[in-house]
Amino acid sequence: MNPLEPPLRWIDGVQRRVRPFAFAFAVVKKFGDDQGGQLAALLTYYGFLSVFPLLLVAVTVLGIVASGDASLQNRVVHSALSQFPVIGSNLQSNIHHLRRNSPVTLTIGVLAALWGSLGISQCAQYVMAQVWSVPRIERPGFLPRLGRSAGLLGVAALVVASSSTLSGLAVVGGDTSLATRVLGIASSAVVNSAMFVAAFRILTPRQVPWRALVTGGLVGGVAWSVLQDVGSYLVLHQLRHMSQLYGFFAGVLGLLWWMYLGAQVFVLSAEVSVVRARRLWPRSLAGPPLTEADRTVLVALARSEVRRPEVAVEALDRPGPGPAR
Repeated sequence: MNPLEPPLRWIDGVQRRVRPFAFAFAVVKKFGDDQGGQLAALLTYYGFLSVFPLLLVAVTVLGIVASGDASLQNRVVHSALSQFPVIGSNLQSNIHHLRRNSPVTLTIGVLAALWGSLGISQCAQYVMAQVWSVPRIERPGFLPRLGRSAGLLGVAALVVASSSTLSGLAVVGGDTSLATRVLGIASSAVVNSAMFVAAFRILTPRQVPWRALVTGGLVGGVAWSVLQDVGSYLVLHQLRHMSQLYGFFAGVLGLLWWMYLGAQVFVLSAEVSVVRARRLWPRSLAGPPLTEADRTVLVALARSEVRRPEVAVEALDRPGPGPAR
């Protein structure tokens, strides 16, 4: 017998009996089953390519709409860049609006930037379909995905506007007490939670009901708010070491590091919704035998690869070892 098997089975028994442990382990196990690390890396890649076009569009449109109000421009841009602690100031110094003296150039530039920024939304829709194990044949086509991408951009604009309003109220109040700080964090968590729930609804195929997305959205909003505060220390810590080695490129690496943390929060919070909605706990740590939740997850993963209507996946429940069919 493997000497590690008895303690593993004891730990497995404990986590199955204690519901919070069972739920947390099920989320982590589902994250691994879906290759969540790779999904987060994919989100980071497309997010990195999309963040600059998005900021370009925001700064350009803002420069046209609020050309006579420098205070409003600075407040809105700061609200958008506050989503990237520490690194936001570097981004602000490198993002400038498109020139308005040529309507053709401006139109082409904005359209190209918008098209490039749709990449992160398309990728996020793929991630949500994978997390919920939606069969490929049932996933939305190109045009519906494009419409959802436009909806996600609208949600992002509302979040920036809300953040700008909250920051403006804080500046007007001029109160820097602990109570004001706590109230600001709580307000940010409410806005972020609403953003996550709305984003999950937009990005997730219609087969998944609203109520199944709320828990993960709330968890994601609170986690993102905490990450914005605590993550500042993490990014500063990473930048301090990377700047000694990479100099100018440390800012780019810091941005990638921050976006990867955010992508992991996004995927893990989506997994929370899936595990709770489908009651995918307890999971086996040292199996066999598999639990009912294990079987449900494995069958869903197999059926998610169905690409043609004439193809069906049948799960055979085998109590013992044997060849798979």
